[in-house]
Order: sequence, then structure tokens, then C-alpha cells
Amino acid sequence: MADTEKVTVNLNVVDLGKIDLMVEQGFYSNRTDFIKNAIRNQLSEHATILDRIILDKTFTIGVTYYSRRDLEKVMESGRMLDIKVVGMLVFDDNVDAELIRNSVKTLKVLGVLRATGEVRKALKGLK
Repeated sequence: MADTEKVTVNLNVVDLGKIDLMVEQGFYSNRTDFIKNAIRNQLSEHATILDRIILDKTFTIGVTYYSRRDLEKVMESGRMLDIKVVGMLVFDDNVDAELIRNSVKTLKVLGVLRATGEVRKALKGLK
């Protein structure tokens, strides 16, 4: 599993030129370094509000993994999951659509969802 995800950013030529100037002047090692720094600064600036939202909405932070057995236990208990993740949610490859429909009530993923096409389809209608 990758620790990072690739993101594409479209910039106007003036902003790109300013970034290149900052790199040329030695403030950053490359464009990526500048962009990562800018993102971290924005996340840091809004950290308090982000933390409050995460706590209020009871999100899980980081990587959350569900195996077939995990979901079968949920189903056997008669419960349904309300899944809220900031980071990455991974469903094991042997999890199928029927198991998802019988064990997951709601889903919100802010970040990355790793699942088979069948599972992704089953999850589409969940809010």
C-alpha cells in the first residue's frame, strides 16, 4: 500500500513561474516540495477547525481496514456500520457486494477508497 497518493494540480503560468522562481532562489528544492509545503501550511492554519469537525462527526483518522471476517461478525451481531474515514478505507478483495449491503449502513470517505469494482458499486448509494 502506498504511503502517498498522486494529485494533479492545474496552475496558471504566472503562479507556476513564481513557484519556479522560489525554487531557483533556493527556498524549495523543487515544485513538489513547494506544493507539499503550501498544503501543510494550509492544513496547519486550519488545524483547530479540522480537529473539531473530525471529533464532532466521529471520523476515524488514518487507514481503516475491513476483512470479510470483520464484516461477517458485524452482520452476525445484527448491526450495521456507519463508516466515516479521513485517510484511507480498504475492503479486502474477498469482500463481496452482498456482504457490504448487509453490514454497511452509511459511508463517508475523505481520502482514498480501496475496494473491488463490485464493492465500489455496492457502496455508491450509501450516504
